[in-house]
Amino acid sequence: MKKVVFIIYLSLLVAVSRGQESETVYTFLRLPASAHAAALGGDIISLPEDDANMIFHNPALISNVSDKSITLNYMTYMEGCKTASAAFVKAVGDKGTWGVMAQYMDYGDMKQTTPDNIQTGTFSAKDIMIGGTFSYLLSEKICGGVSAKFISSSIAGYNSLGVGVDLGLNYYDTDLDLSLSLVAKNLGGQIKAYEDEFEKIPFDLQLGVSKQILQSPFRLSAAFTRLHDWKGPLKNHLQLGIDLKLGNTIYIAGGYNFRRADEMTIADSVEDTESNHGAGLSFGAGIQLERFKLNVAYAKYHVSAPSLMINLGYTL
Repeated sequence: MKKVVFIIYLSLLVAVSRGQESETVYTFLRLPASAHAAALGGDIISLPEDDANMIFHNPALISNVSDKSITLNYMTYMEGCKTASAAFVKAVGDKGTWGVMAQYMDYGDMKQTTPDNIQTGTFSAKDIMIGGTFSYLLSEKICGGVSAKFISSSIAGYNSLGVGVDLGLNYYDTDLDLSLSLVAKNLGGQIKAYEDEFEKIPFDLQLGVSKQILQSPFRLSAAFTRLHDWKGPLKNHLQLGIDLKLGNTIYIAGGYNFRRADEMTIADSVEDTESNHGAGLSFGAGIQLERFKLNVAYAKYHVSAPSLMINLGYTL
């Protein structure tokens, strides 16, 4: 019976991606919530860690999270724009785990101008997501998870509502220290448009792997993103990261996001050169004690400013 459930789940996860295309709204859902994942490139979905923030990246991975774990997160995005998130995870029996999550994005005050660039005032924009997750251990090495999300957005008096679903699978072999994941994010759409036209939300089909290098303290991680929308060079679908574990409590991580580096490359008309000014690079560190966890990450998600992310976690 478990094999049948697994096959149906995997088939659904892959099949539903075919009708999805590029997004135009709710792009804040693409931002990472886990500082550990952010340090490794942003969309790493295969970390088999006791990290409640992975609920935002892969719903299956909350099976690895300690019972009654809570996390609070904050990230600077660009000038005047900040985002925060929170999650709580609770075990149910021997094989089940459920969680709740919320994500908030405040874009700050922006200038309202006429077509002639005359300022007539200011306006604000905000995005909110709340959701619930359930993960189940399908076998000794395989777990599956699903998240349901409700999304609200407001821009200068215009409002929109949407719903989304994340589906995730994870295979973890403790003997090999090998983790493989497949995730379909943000299946769904708007149920209320800003105006008359309904727009797509940021669907993403992702494949991830994490593997310890022999008996060393290093672990490699990779993620392949937007597999449903194969446009541009191959490298733009790839993110790479590496961890250095200093004992069982401290890690240092670094990563590179090829798509981000490519999309944030700017031409210098004076010197006739191009530069991404460090975009694509990310790094961070964390300390994970028995109950308390602190993770930080540095990356660049916008050309105007770098971003700093802080995660605080506690097990009740």
